[in-house]
Amino acid sequence: MDSILHRGIPLEVYGRYDVAVIGGGTAGAAAAIRAAQLGCSTLVVEKATALGGTAVNALVMPMMNSNVEHMEVLAQIDERLQAMGVQTHHRYNKGIWFGGEDMSYCLEQMLLENGGEILYDACLTGVCLEDGRIRYTVVFAEGRAMAIVADHFVDASGDAVLARLSGVPCASGDEEGNNQCVTMRFEMGGIDVEQYRAYCTSIHDTFCPMQPGEFFESAMVGGKGFALEPLFQKGVEEGVLQPMDLRYYQCFTVPGKPGCMSFNCPHIVGVTKNTSARARSEAFQQGRQMIRRLVRFLQKYMPGFEQAFLLREASMLGIRESYRIQGQYLLDEQDYMNRARFADGVVKGDWYMDVHAAAGKAADWKEYTPGEYYEIPYRSLVTNQAENLIVAGRCISTSFLMQASIRIQPTLTDMGQIAGEACALAKQTGTPLAKLDGARLRHF
Repeated sequence: MDSILHRGIPLEVYGRYDVAVIGGGTAGAAAAIRAAQLGCSTLVVEKATALGGTAVNALVMPMMNSNVEHMEVLAQIDERLQAMGVQTHHRYNKGIWFGGEDMSYCLEQMLLENGGEILYDACLTGVCLEDGRIRYTVVFAEGRAMAIVADHFVDASGDAVLARLSGVPCASGDEEGNNQCVTMRFEMGGIDVEQYRAYCTSIHDTFCPMQPGEFFESAMVGGKGFALEPLFQKGVEEGVLQPMDLRYYQCFTVPGKPGCMSFNCPHIVGVTKNTSARARSEAFQQGRQMIRRLVRFLQKYMPGFEQAFLLREASMLGIRESYRIQGQYLLDEQDYMNRARFADGVVKGDWYMDVHAAAGKAADWKEYTPGEYYEIPYRSLVTNQAENLIVAGRCISTSFLMQASIRIQPTLTDMGQIAGEACALAKQTGTPLAKLDGARLRHF
């Protein structure tokens, strides 16, 4: 058996790879797929049992709109989903429309077909860092600890887990330490979507175009003048809802699931520290209570929901922001305002600084017009503490406000692709990831 002496104890080596990706979410899956496509032996370590991260396990769908030209892996995902029979686009949203089961299968097959490997149900527990280089990581799976040896590591954990274990300094939250709001999503089935749409039309709800068709989106935010708010207020007055339940309500139809809608709510009120294990556990508990109230309210009051039922709850919280590494460059709101360009700009972003504030007021920043964008420099993905580490996903080096822009799935997918390409270039040139010239990746 291949083994390593770890702190005086023999540790089984699960495998040796060119690239090890910690986290198989939006960015991690893209990084692994691209690295495998470019000939790197690649392993994804995923704590859940499906690739896709929040898109799949936290039910975060569809992808948000983006007007920039995105990269090959995102286009390949779109094409693969369409080949599977998924209607990924509609006239009201430029983002990819999908169901979680389709997305997880799509990503898994794309990785496996390119020779990549996946270790599911495995948690990162440690790292061996020697002379500024990660020699191996320690994971716990199937009741035992194992080592994963790799030349290059991608931290796509969402929470900068590998980076933090490697001594990379991180920030969290706004100036007062408060993180963005957490959401626990759910799905309902048995909905008469056209009756629901007709009701929204009858009360002059203009949030979403109301023409009949497969796609439908509905929303209500308390105190913002939404047409649905009086009905929700009635639910509060009659004791079915609580005031906190009106903080944010939004739902979408799901392709391939007639009568099903996916809900981007409830916002978990009072959870301001997403870095607390206790707070996350309590968020699940509070979220389930809020979901039950919303389901009962919809069944009792909302036209089209008379025969509806709770289909499933997310198995993962929708964490918008937790830790952010302090990398070689800190991308901030001035870069957003300046539509920043960089010699090593490797990813384009155009989503607004979409802060779902858990405490205080949300920021109000002007959205871009189509054609405007900023660039994310390669230096925001690498650190000075571990030369063979690259970070991809929501936890790259940004300010609190800027992180609220870079966190959408199209941008994260491109970020993952760049991480995979960087690993391939590092392998090809023998140059550490932290010392690569990011400009070389602009036309890799």
